[in-house]
Amino acid sequence: MFGECHAHIFMDGVNYREAVQRHLHGVDARVIRRHFEMYQEKGITFVRDGGDDLGVSERAREIAGEYGIDYRTPIFAIHRKGCYGGIVGKAYENMKEYAELVREVKAHKGDFIKIMTTGIMDFDTDGGITGEALPYAEVKEMVHIAHEEGFAVMCHTNGAGPVADLVRAGADSVEHGNYVSEETLLMMAESDIVWVPTITVVANMFGCGRFSDELLHEIYELGKKNIRRALELKVHMALGSDAGAYLVPHGQGLLDEWRCFQECAEDENVLKARIFEGEEKIRNKFRFF
Repeated sequence: MFGECHAHIFMDGVNYREAVQRHLHGVDARVIRRHFEMYQEKGITFVRDGGDDLGVSERAREIAGEYGIDYRTPIFAIHRKGCYGGIVGKAYENMKEYAELVREVKAHKGDFIKIMTTGIMDFDTDGGITGEALPYAEVKEMVHIAHEEGFAVMCHTNGAGPVADLVRAGADSVEHGNYVSEETLLMMAESDIVWVPTITVVANMFGCGRFSDELLHEIYELGKKNIRRALELKVHMALGSDAGAYLVPHGQGLLDEWRCFQECAEDENVLKARIFEGEEKIRNKFRFF
């Protein structure tokens, strides 16, 4: 079975605020165990988390072995103060503070560094990316600092330009990567970066009534087109569902992501080989040294 390369163990796929409340006064290990049981039921033995500022993923790493799960975590994600990312991590205002947060991850034996360089898709309007992307020079320095400390870098990033910046900066994986262009895909194909699209986040919201189905289908079709093209260009790719996000259950979310990928390729055996190859790169790079 494939590994889940992008999850949030503290989220429950139903209500973010309620999920946070369960851990505000101390990590509720029952939640972690319930989610690990869901992975165990699906035969999923590798989970790479996106981090949180509640101590949940750090505690989850201590428990994971009981369920036969190889679990990796950045402990918390890192974002610029005032920009998107507060739901999963800690903020910095300058590079000195960023470097201190990287060292904090190291002190907690985090497996990698996760940075947030853009916002998210705004499903309430036109699907555009919220906020402003971090400038290339800043992203490059963030990746450099993390690499100097021996960490691989996982990047929450959307948009053709910002994803291209990651490639130029030498980042190790791009998460989501919505709205990439042909030029960006070509750059990715020539690099060692691994793309984890998390496209089932969109598909799983069809018919939920929360957002426009017309917009969701438009975003989904464009996402599939980009995945299909990335596969043709031999971009390194891996499966990650953003498990724990709205309507994306732990365990089942990965199977949903796989079905989305199956819609993008004719030869399933070739597709499996490609996905396992990308996942192996993640397993080898994103680990505590």
